[in-house]
Amino acid sequence: MRHKHQKPHPKKTPSRRRSNSRKRNKSSGVLWLYGVHAVLAALANPKRCCHRLVVTPETRRATGQQIDELMVKLDRIDSVEEATRIKISTILPEGAVHQGIALQTDPLPETSLAKLCCVAQAAVNGVAVVLDQVSDPHNVGAVLRSAAAFGALAVIITEHHAPKATASLAKAASGALEQIPLVRVKNLSHAMRKLKDCGFWCVGLDAYAERSLSDTPMKGLTAMVLGAEGRGLRRLVHESCDLTARISLKSGMDSLNVSNAAAIALYEHNRRA
Repeated sequence: MRHKHQKPHPKKTPSRRRSNSRKRNKSSGVLWLYGVHAVLAALANPKRCCHRLVVTPETRRATGQQIDELMVKLDRIDSVEEATRIKISTILPEGAVHQGIALQTDPLPETSLAKLCCVAQAAVNGVAVVLDQVSDPHNVGAVLRSAAAFGALAVIITEHHAPKATASLAKAASGALEQIPLVRVKNLSHAMRKLKDCGFWCVGLDAYAERSLSDTPMKGLTAMVLGAEGRGLRRLVHESCDLTARISLKSGMDSLNVSNAAAIALYEHNRRA
């Protein structure tokens, strides 16, 4: 809708090694996640290949053994180290709000559009969020969080002009990155045609649409299509929608932040689906 990498040398707690060693991705693709919700969700996700956990004693106590239980139950980690907040900060980008915990991990395997369509057709009823070149990782993370809250099937983004699944996106998603598939597509208009072919009804959010979202029928499979703030939906994406709808706002306000608009759209779908 318009609407460096400097490794710390902390005191180590006894390390745990996997009894069944898996092949580890030692490429530059490894990344650090941070923040309590993002790290705990990653540890609990069996699709995550986790390598190294660095945590302050205070944060470890505050989680009430949750970290240790996850590691024992799922054998999710190679090593655990205790460190101060300052030392953890040397691992991460400047200004990262890590809450005393960081996890080195491989990126998640991405879900294809074809796989999403198979899941959707089996579900018969559901909603996906399509983001047209929304480039702010905090916005995409917040959309993922809303998508998880309302049980969406996936969030679809473009390969270009969209953020990678970085630590800042994961932090903003507050664990939802581990729950909701993030599907990347090369061409959004083509992807929307494929969504229609597998039964989705594509509803574009447009501040100037004649129809109100609250009056829009949403049954079966629905794809909520939202554009970047200011520019809104691009022309071809707009034309690829089955219909457009607006969120009714008070006079003087013509748009919402894209993540807020997505949350309202998902609520409306759940309310009437």
